[in-house]
Amino acid sequence: MEMPVPNAALLAKKAEVVARLQAVLPEGSVIHDPAETRAYECDALTAYRCPPLCAVLPGSTEDVAAVLKVCSEEGVPVVPRGSGTSLAGGALPTEDCVILGVARLNAVLETDYDNRFIKVQTGRTNLSVTGAVEADGFFYAPDPSSQLACAIAGNIAMNSGGAHCLKYGVTTNNLLGVTMVLMDGTVVELGGEHMDAGGLDLLGVVCGSEGQLGVVTEATLRIVPKPEGAKPVLMGFASNEVAGACVSDIIRAGVLPVAIEFMDRPCIRACEAFASAGYPDCEALLIVEVEGSDDEIAEQLGTILAIARSHDPVELREAADADEAARIWLGRKSAFGAMGQINDYICLDGTIPVSRLPEVLGGIRELSEKYGLEVANVFHAGDGNMHPLILFNANADGELAKAEEMGAEILTLCVEVGGCLTGEHGVGVEKRDLMLVQYDPADLEAQMAVKDVFDPQWLLNPAKVFPLASSDARRMAAE
Repeated sequence: MEMPVPNAALLAKKAEVVARLQAVLPEGSVIHDPAETRAYECDALTAYRCPPLCAVLPGSTEDVAAVLKVCSEEGVPVVPRGSGTSLAGGALPTEDCVILGVARLNAVLETDYDNRFIKVQTGRTNLSVTGAVEADGFFYAPDPSSQLACAIAGNIAMNSGGAHCLKYGVTTNNLLGVTMVLMDGTVVELGGEHMDAGGLDLLGVVCGSEGQLGVVTEATLRIVPKPEGAKPVLMGFASNEVAGACVSDIIRAGVLPVAIEFMDRPCIRACEAFASAGYPDCEALLIVEVEGSDDEIAEQLGTILAIARSHDPVELREAADADEAARIWLGRKSAFGAMGQINDYICLDGTIPVSRLPEVLGGIRELSEKYGLEVANVFHAGDGNMHPLILFNANADGELAKAEEMGAEILTLCVEVGGCLTGEHGVGVEKRDLMLVQYDPADLEAQMAVKDVFDPQWLLNPAKVFPLASSDARRMAAE
């Protein structure tokens, strides 16, 4: 993966930059020893690593503003970092950058149950947001598989979703407002405490912008009441394509489950060994969950099970109790970790129209045969957000390059059938050179013009999202 050539002048004045940052931050907030900065050399896309110039851990919005003001004046690139769980290299440093981690920004600032929102600092983990309100009967809906560790900052940057996004939407549908610091240190407030604040939809521009426009330090999030009840059902099928057709038929019928999750045989076996979830022995598995009152659950399951039976399932099984339901979801939430015990892999994130699932699953199988690399499929089938895991041997010469080439073909296929390059992982460095597959040059120019307004020096999160030649040219023109 090509990265920008580091600025030799910035490397030469590291001591000066570190001293200025130490002067505006509390003691112990600046990490500059090379042995310690190695902890920040990559995120969850571990195939690529680069230690930063230094890392800072601010404790407030004011600290973040002070850091960005110093870096702006010194011309130092800044890479915002949440919990480092990005699978697309969204927090990959450059050698001449400052990593700005928000881990110390983890407080709950306000909770309002009457108006159904919670305001938090963005270093707080996704799952702990629900933890702050669940005793009072509420929860925060977006639930990425990494929700135990991932930060709200990263969720906003990548517009993350999760298993329950089919019913509740992704981060943008649950984000009401943000406090954001611009590259020059200016603090701005966008949105508010209710949906659809007046004026330009700048909040919609920021959510999913991958740290290109500013550093979000506080977020006002929508919380929703817990449902009366919920029940998952397991559906086993003889092939991926049949399972995909079943998903398409469920959506076409107008039923809205809270989640439809897909796993194929390699993933089923790994998750069962890891979590003992009681998954059936089959080629493809759907986990379909519905929620509501007992009558609502029964009515929805009646329709869904009838559709499933029309596809000749290997097995249909409803969760008998809360313990079995928890084990079913533990297996799915553990999928990426479970697969990591088997082999190295690249996790993709293409999104497609649900009606094209059977076709795309067949295309992935053909590409697997073409490249001689096994693929494990696990994804949010209800909204077509696919996560093919391409298995390879990182210690074998050429295997990573082959896996990346295959991944590019899969993502191109997603775009060709009417989908897009990413649903929730973001573009980062992983997909930046594929952006011209989805967008023409005029589209990219419009996106870069937005960044010009928010970050005219092009210092925020360098080498991400936009093709490297384009972003390099923009940055050089701004110098």
